[in-house]
Amino acid sequence: MTLAIIGTGNMAKGLATVFSRAGNAVVFGSRDPSEAASVAAGFSGTVSAASIRDAVAKADIIFLAVPYSAAAEVVKAAGDLAGKIVVDLTNPMKADFSGLAIGFSTSAAEEIARLAPRAKVVKGFNTLFASVLQNGGQVADIPATVLLAGDDADAVTEVEALVNSAGLKAIVAGPLAASRNIEAVAALNIGLGYGQGKGTNIAPTWVGI
Repeated sequence: MTLAIIGTGNMAKGLATVFSRAGNAVVFGSRDPSEAASVAAGFSGTVSAASIRDAVAKADIIFLAVPYSAAAEVVKAAGDLAGKIVVDLTNPMKADFSGLAIGFSTSAAEEIARLAPRAKVVKGFNTLFASVLQNGGQVADIPATVLLAGDDADAVTEVEALVNSAGLKAIVAGPLAASRNIEAVAALNIGLGYGQGKGTNIAPTWVGI
């Protein structure tokens, strides 16, 4: 499977770590392909780089590993997303990270789905710190939980299988509107990690599921 990771920051690198280790081909997509190539050079295996549009064209699944504020620009740069599975990692945090800028009646994932109405948008990975992924996707020797939400059942099932095959634990939380709750969980995790000084080697999970 070929995965496009749009972005070159810590979350993008974390995704590439767990997915390339599981045998997937990874393409970093960036507005600056030379920057993407520099990041890709730090990985072994089938990890490459391209422009955003070219990375999307090659991919079976696309990951938006960019700030929410950049999502609209990235969707525009991606070109034709019809029928593509797009996994949204973004969290619409306030500038001071004190909480969510939107919520209750919508979510980042739902807004992105409006920007790309022909894509199959799935929420996921937004409740994890990049360091958890870069360390292999485990916390205290337990696979980290990835909460998923989406309106296309087949797309959610495909992302769920990908998550589990990479050694993490997928939990499907419901339709895309459930992203409002998932993004709130992420805001809590960010508040604990940074605001309360608990660090980034933490992750929310559920037992018995």
